[in-house]
Amino acid sequence: MDKRSFISTIVAAGCFVAMSLLMPSAGTARTGQMGDVKSSMTDLKAQTAKLGAPKIEGTTTVAGKNVPNLYFGSANMDNNSKVVDSVANKHGGTATLFVKAGNEYVRVATNVKKADGSRATGTILDPKGPVIAMINKGDAYYGKANILGKKYVTGYEPIKNASGNVIGIYYVGYMKK
Repeated sequence: MDKRSFISTIVAAGCFVAMSLLMPSAGTARTGQMGDVKSSMTDLKAQTAKLGAPKIEGTTTVAGKNVPNLYFGSANMDNNSKVVDSVANKHGGTATLFVKAGNEYVRVATNVKKADGSRATGTILDPKGPVIAMINKGDAYYGKANILGKKYVTGYEPIKNASGNVIGIYYVGYMKK
């Protein structure tokens, strides 16, 4: 191999190494999106914690459904999109607060959209999806979920009252890339 060929080979190898280090892989992209989910979840929980402890008090109507009132401190979350919109505006993606109503979890504050473009307030968490089993055990779920027919990378964590009972769900998610 002459000197010119040797130098060309070294430069080509160096370029290959640099590109492989600088280009995100599929695994990096997924990790990045999950990192966004975790940052958004931290913010959603911090914003609600500033309002006070979660509790259920009385009932209200959300999109025609009679559901328990979900409060953080004295702030009623039902039909109140201020916190979820704040998280979405800061981090992108979507955010929701669900309340437990019997065996269902109903979206009472959300910026997830239905097919017609309106907020999905009053819709329920998929009772057959992977999330509900984890939440019913009091555990978080982080991973893929189908939300109203669209694929998302998500995080769901139980909202627990002072007695440790699950009374709702924190949700954040990003449409799958």
